[in-house]
Amino acid sequence: MNTFSDSVSTAIGLVLAGDAGLWAIVLRSLAVSVTATVIAYALGLWLGAWLASARFAGRGVALTLLNTALAVPAVVVGLVVYLLLSRSGPLGFLGWLFNFEAMVVAQAVLVLPLVTALVRQTVEDAERSHGEQLRSMGAGTLMRSLLLAWDERYALLTVFITAFGRAIAEVGTVMIVGGNIDGFTRVMTTAIALETSKGDLPLALGLGVVLLAVVLVLNALVSLVRRWRERADGLVPLGVGI
Repeated sequence: MNTFSDSVSTAIGLVLAGDAGLWAIVLRSLAVSVTATVIAYALGLWLGAWLASARFAGRGVALTLLNTALAVPAVVVGLVVYLLLSRSGPLGFLGWLFNFEAMVVAQAVLVLPLVTALVRQTVEDAERSHGEQLRSMGAGTLMRSLLLAWDERYALLTVFITAFGRAIAEVGTVMIVGGNIDGFTRVMTTAIALETSKGDLPLALGLGVVLLAVVLVLNALVSLVRRWRERADGLVPLGVGI
């Protein structure tokens, strides 16, 4: 392709024509990120809700470590997971390195601090509002955290969507543990990086278009859930559009 416009038109053609190679990469990316997000969300929901309601010695240190984990570079997460899953690592017996499972683990570890921090903040805000009422009714820490999490379920749904968006846009972590193997562990972000370096701009642009579409849908879902919550709380008239 000699021009940018030619590359763009070819890329759109690949997407619309249902190019098998392109859509195989897309489906693999979605499978990895959805699985990783579900795992991280299940763990982060419990941990974040508990941290919001529990009071114990060292809680400040735990929150500091959690906030620090949010700033850990993705490639560092990938390196740690690589070392754990390598043949000489403690989990090497699983044989997951350069496989689907390794990419899932890496993305789950990457987004777990994000889910935990967002859930903790959401539930802690609810705790300040009406946690005292639940305590007066005899609800313990675990029960109180679960009730508050359920009360904030619409906000926590946006946490899931945010975590998925973080996972599917990641490149460094999955590149390290997955190896970017064609037809096996290649996902959208790693394929875009590789195809751009090779000069295959149509495929890279095609994958970029799909990735942008996924991000756009995620942002739209976040907005819809937010408006849904406001309407459920009676804050927005039903006639008001999104």
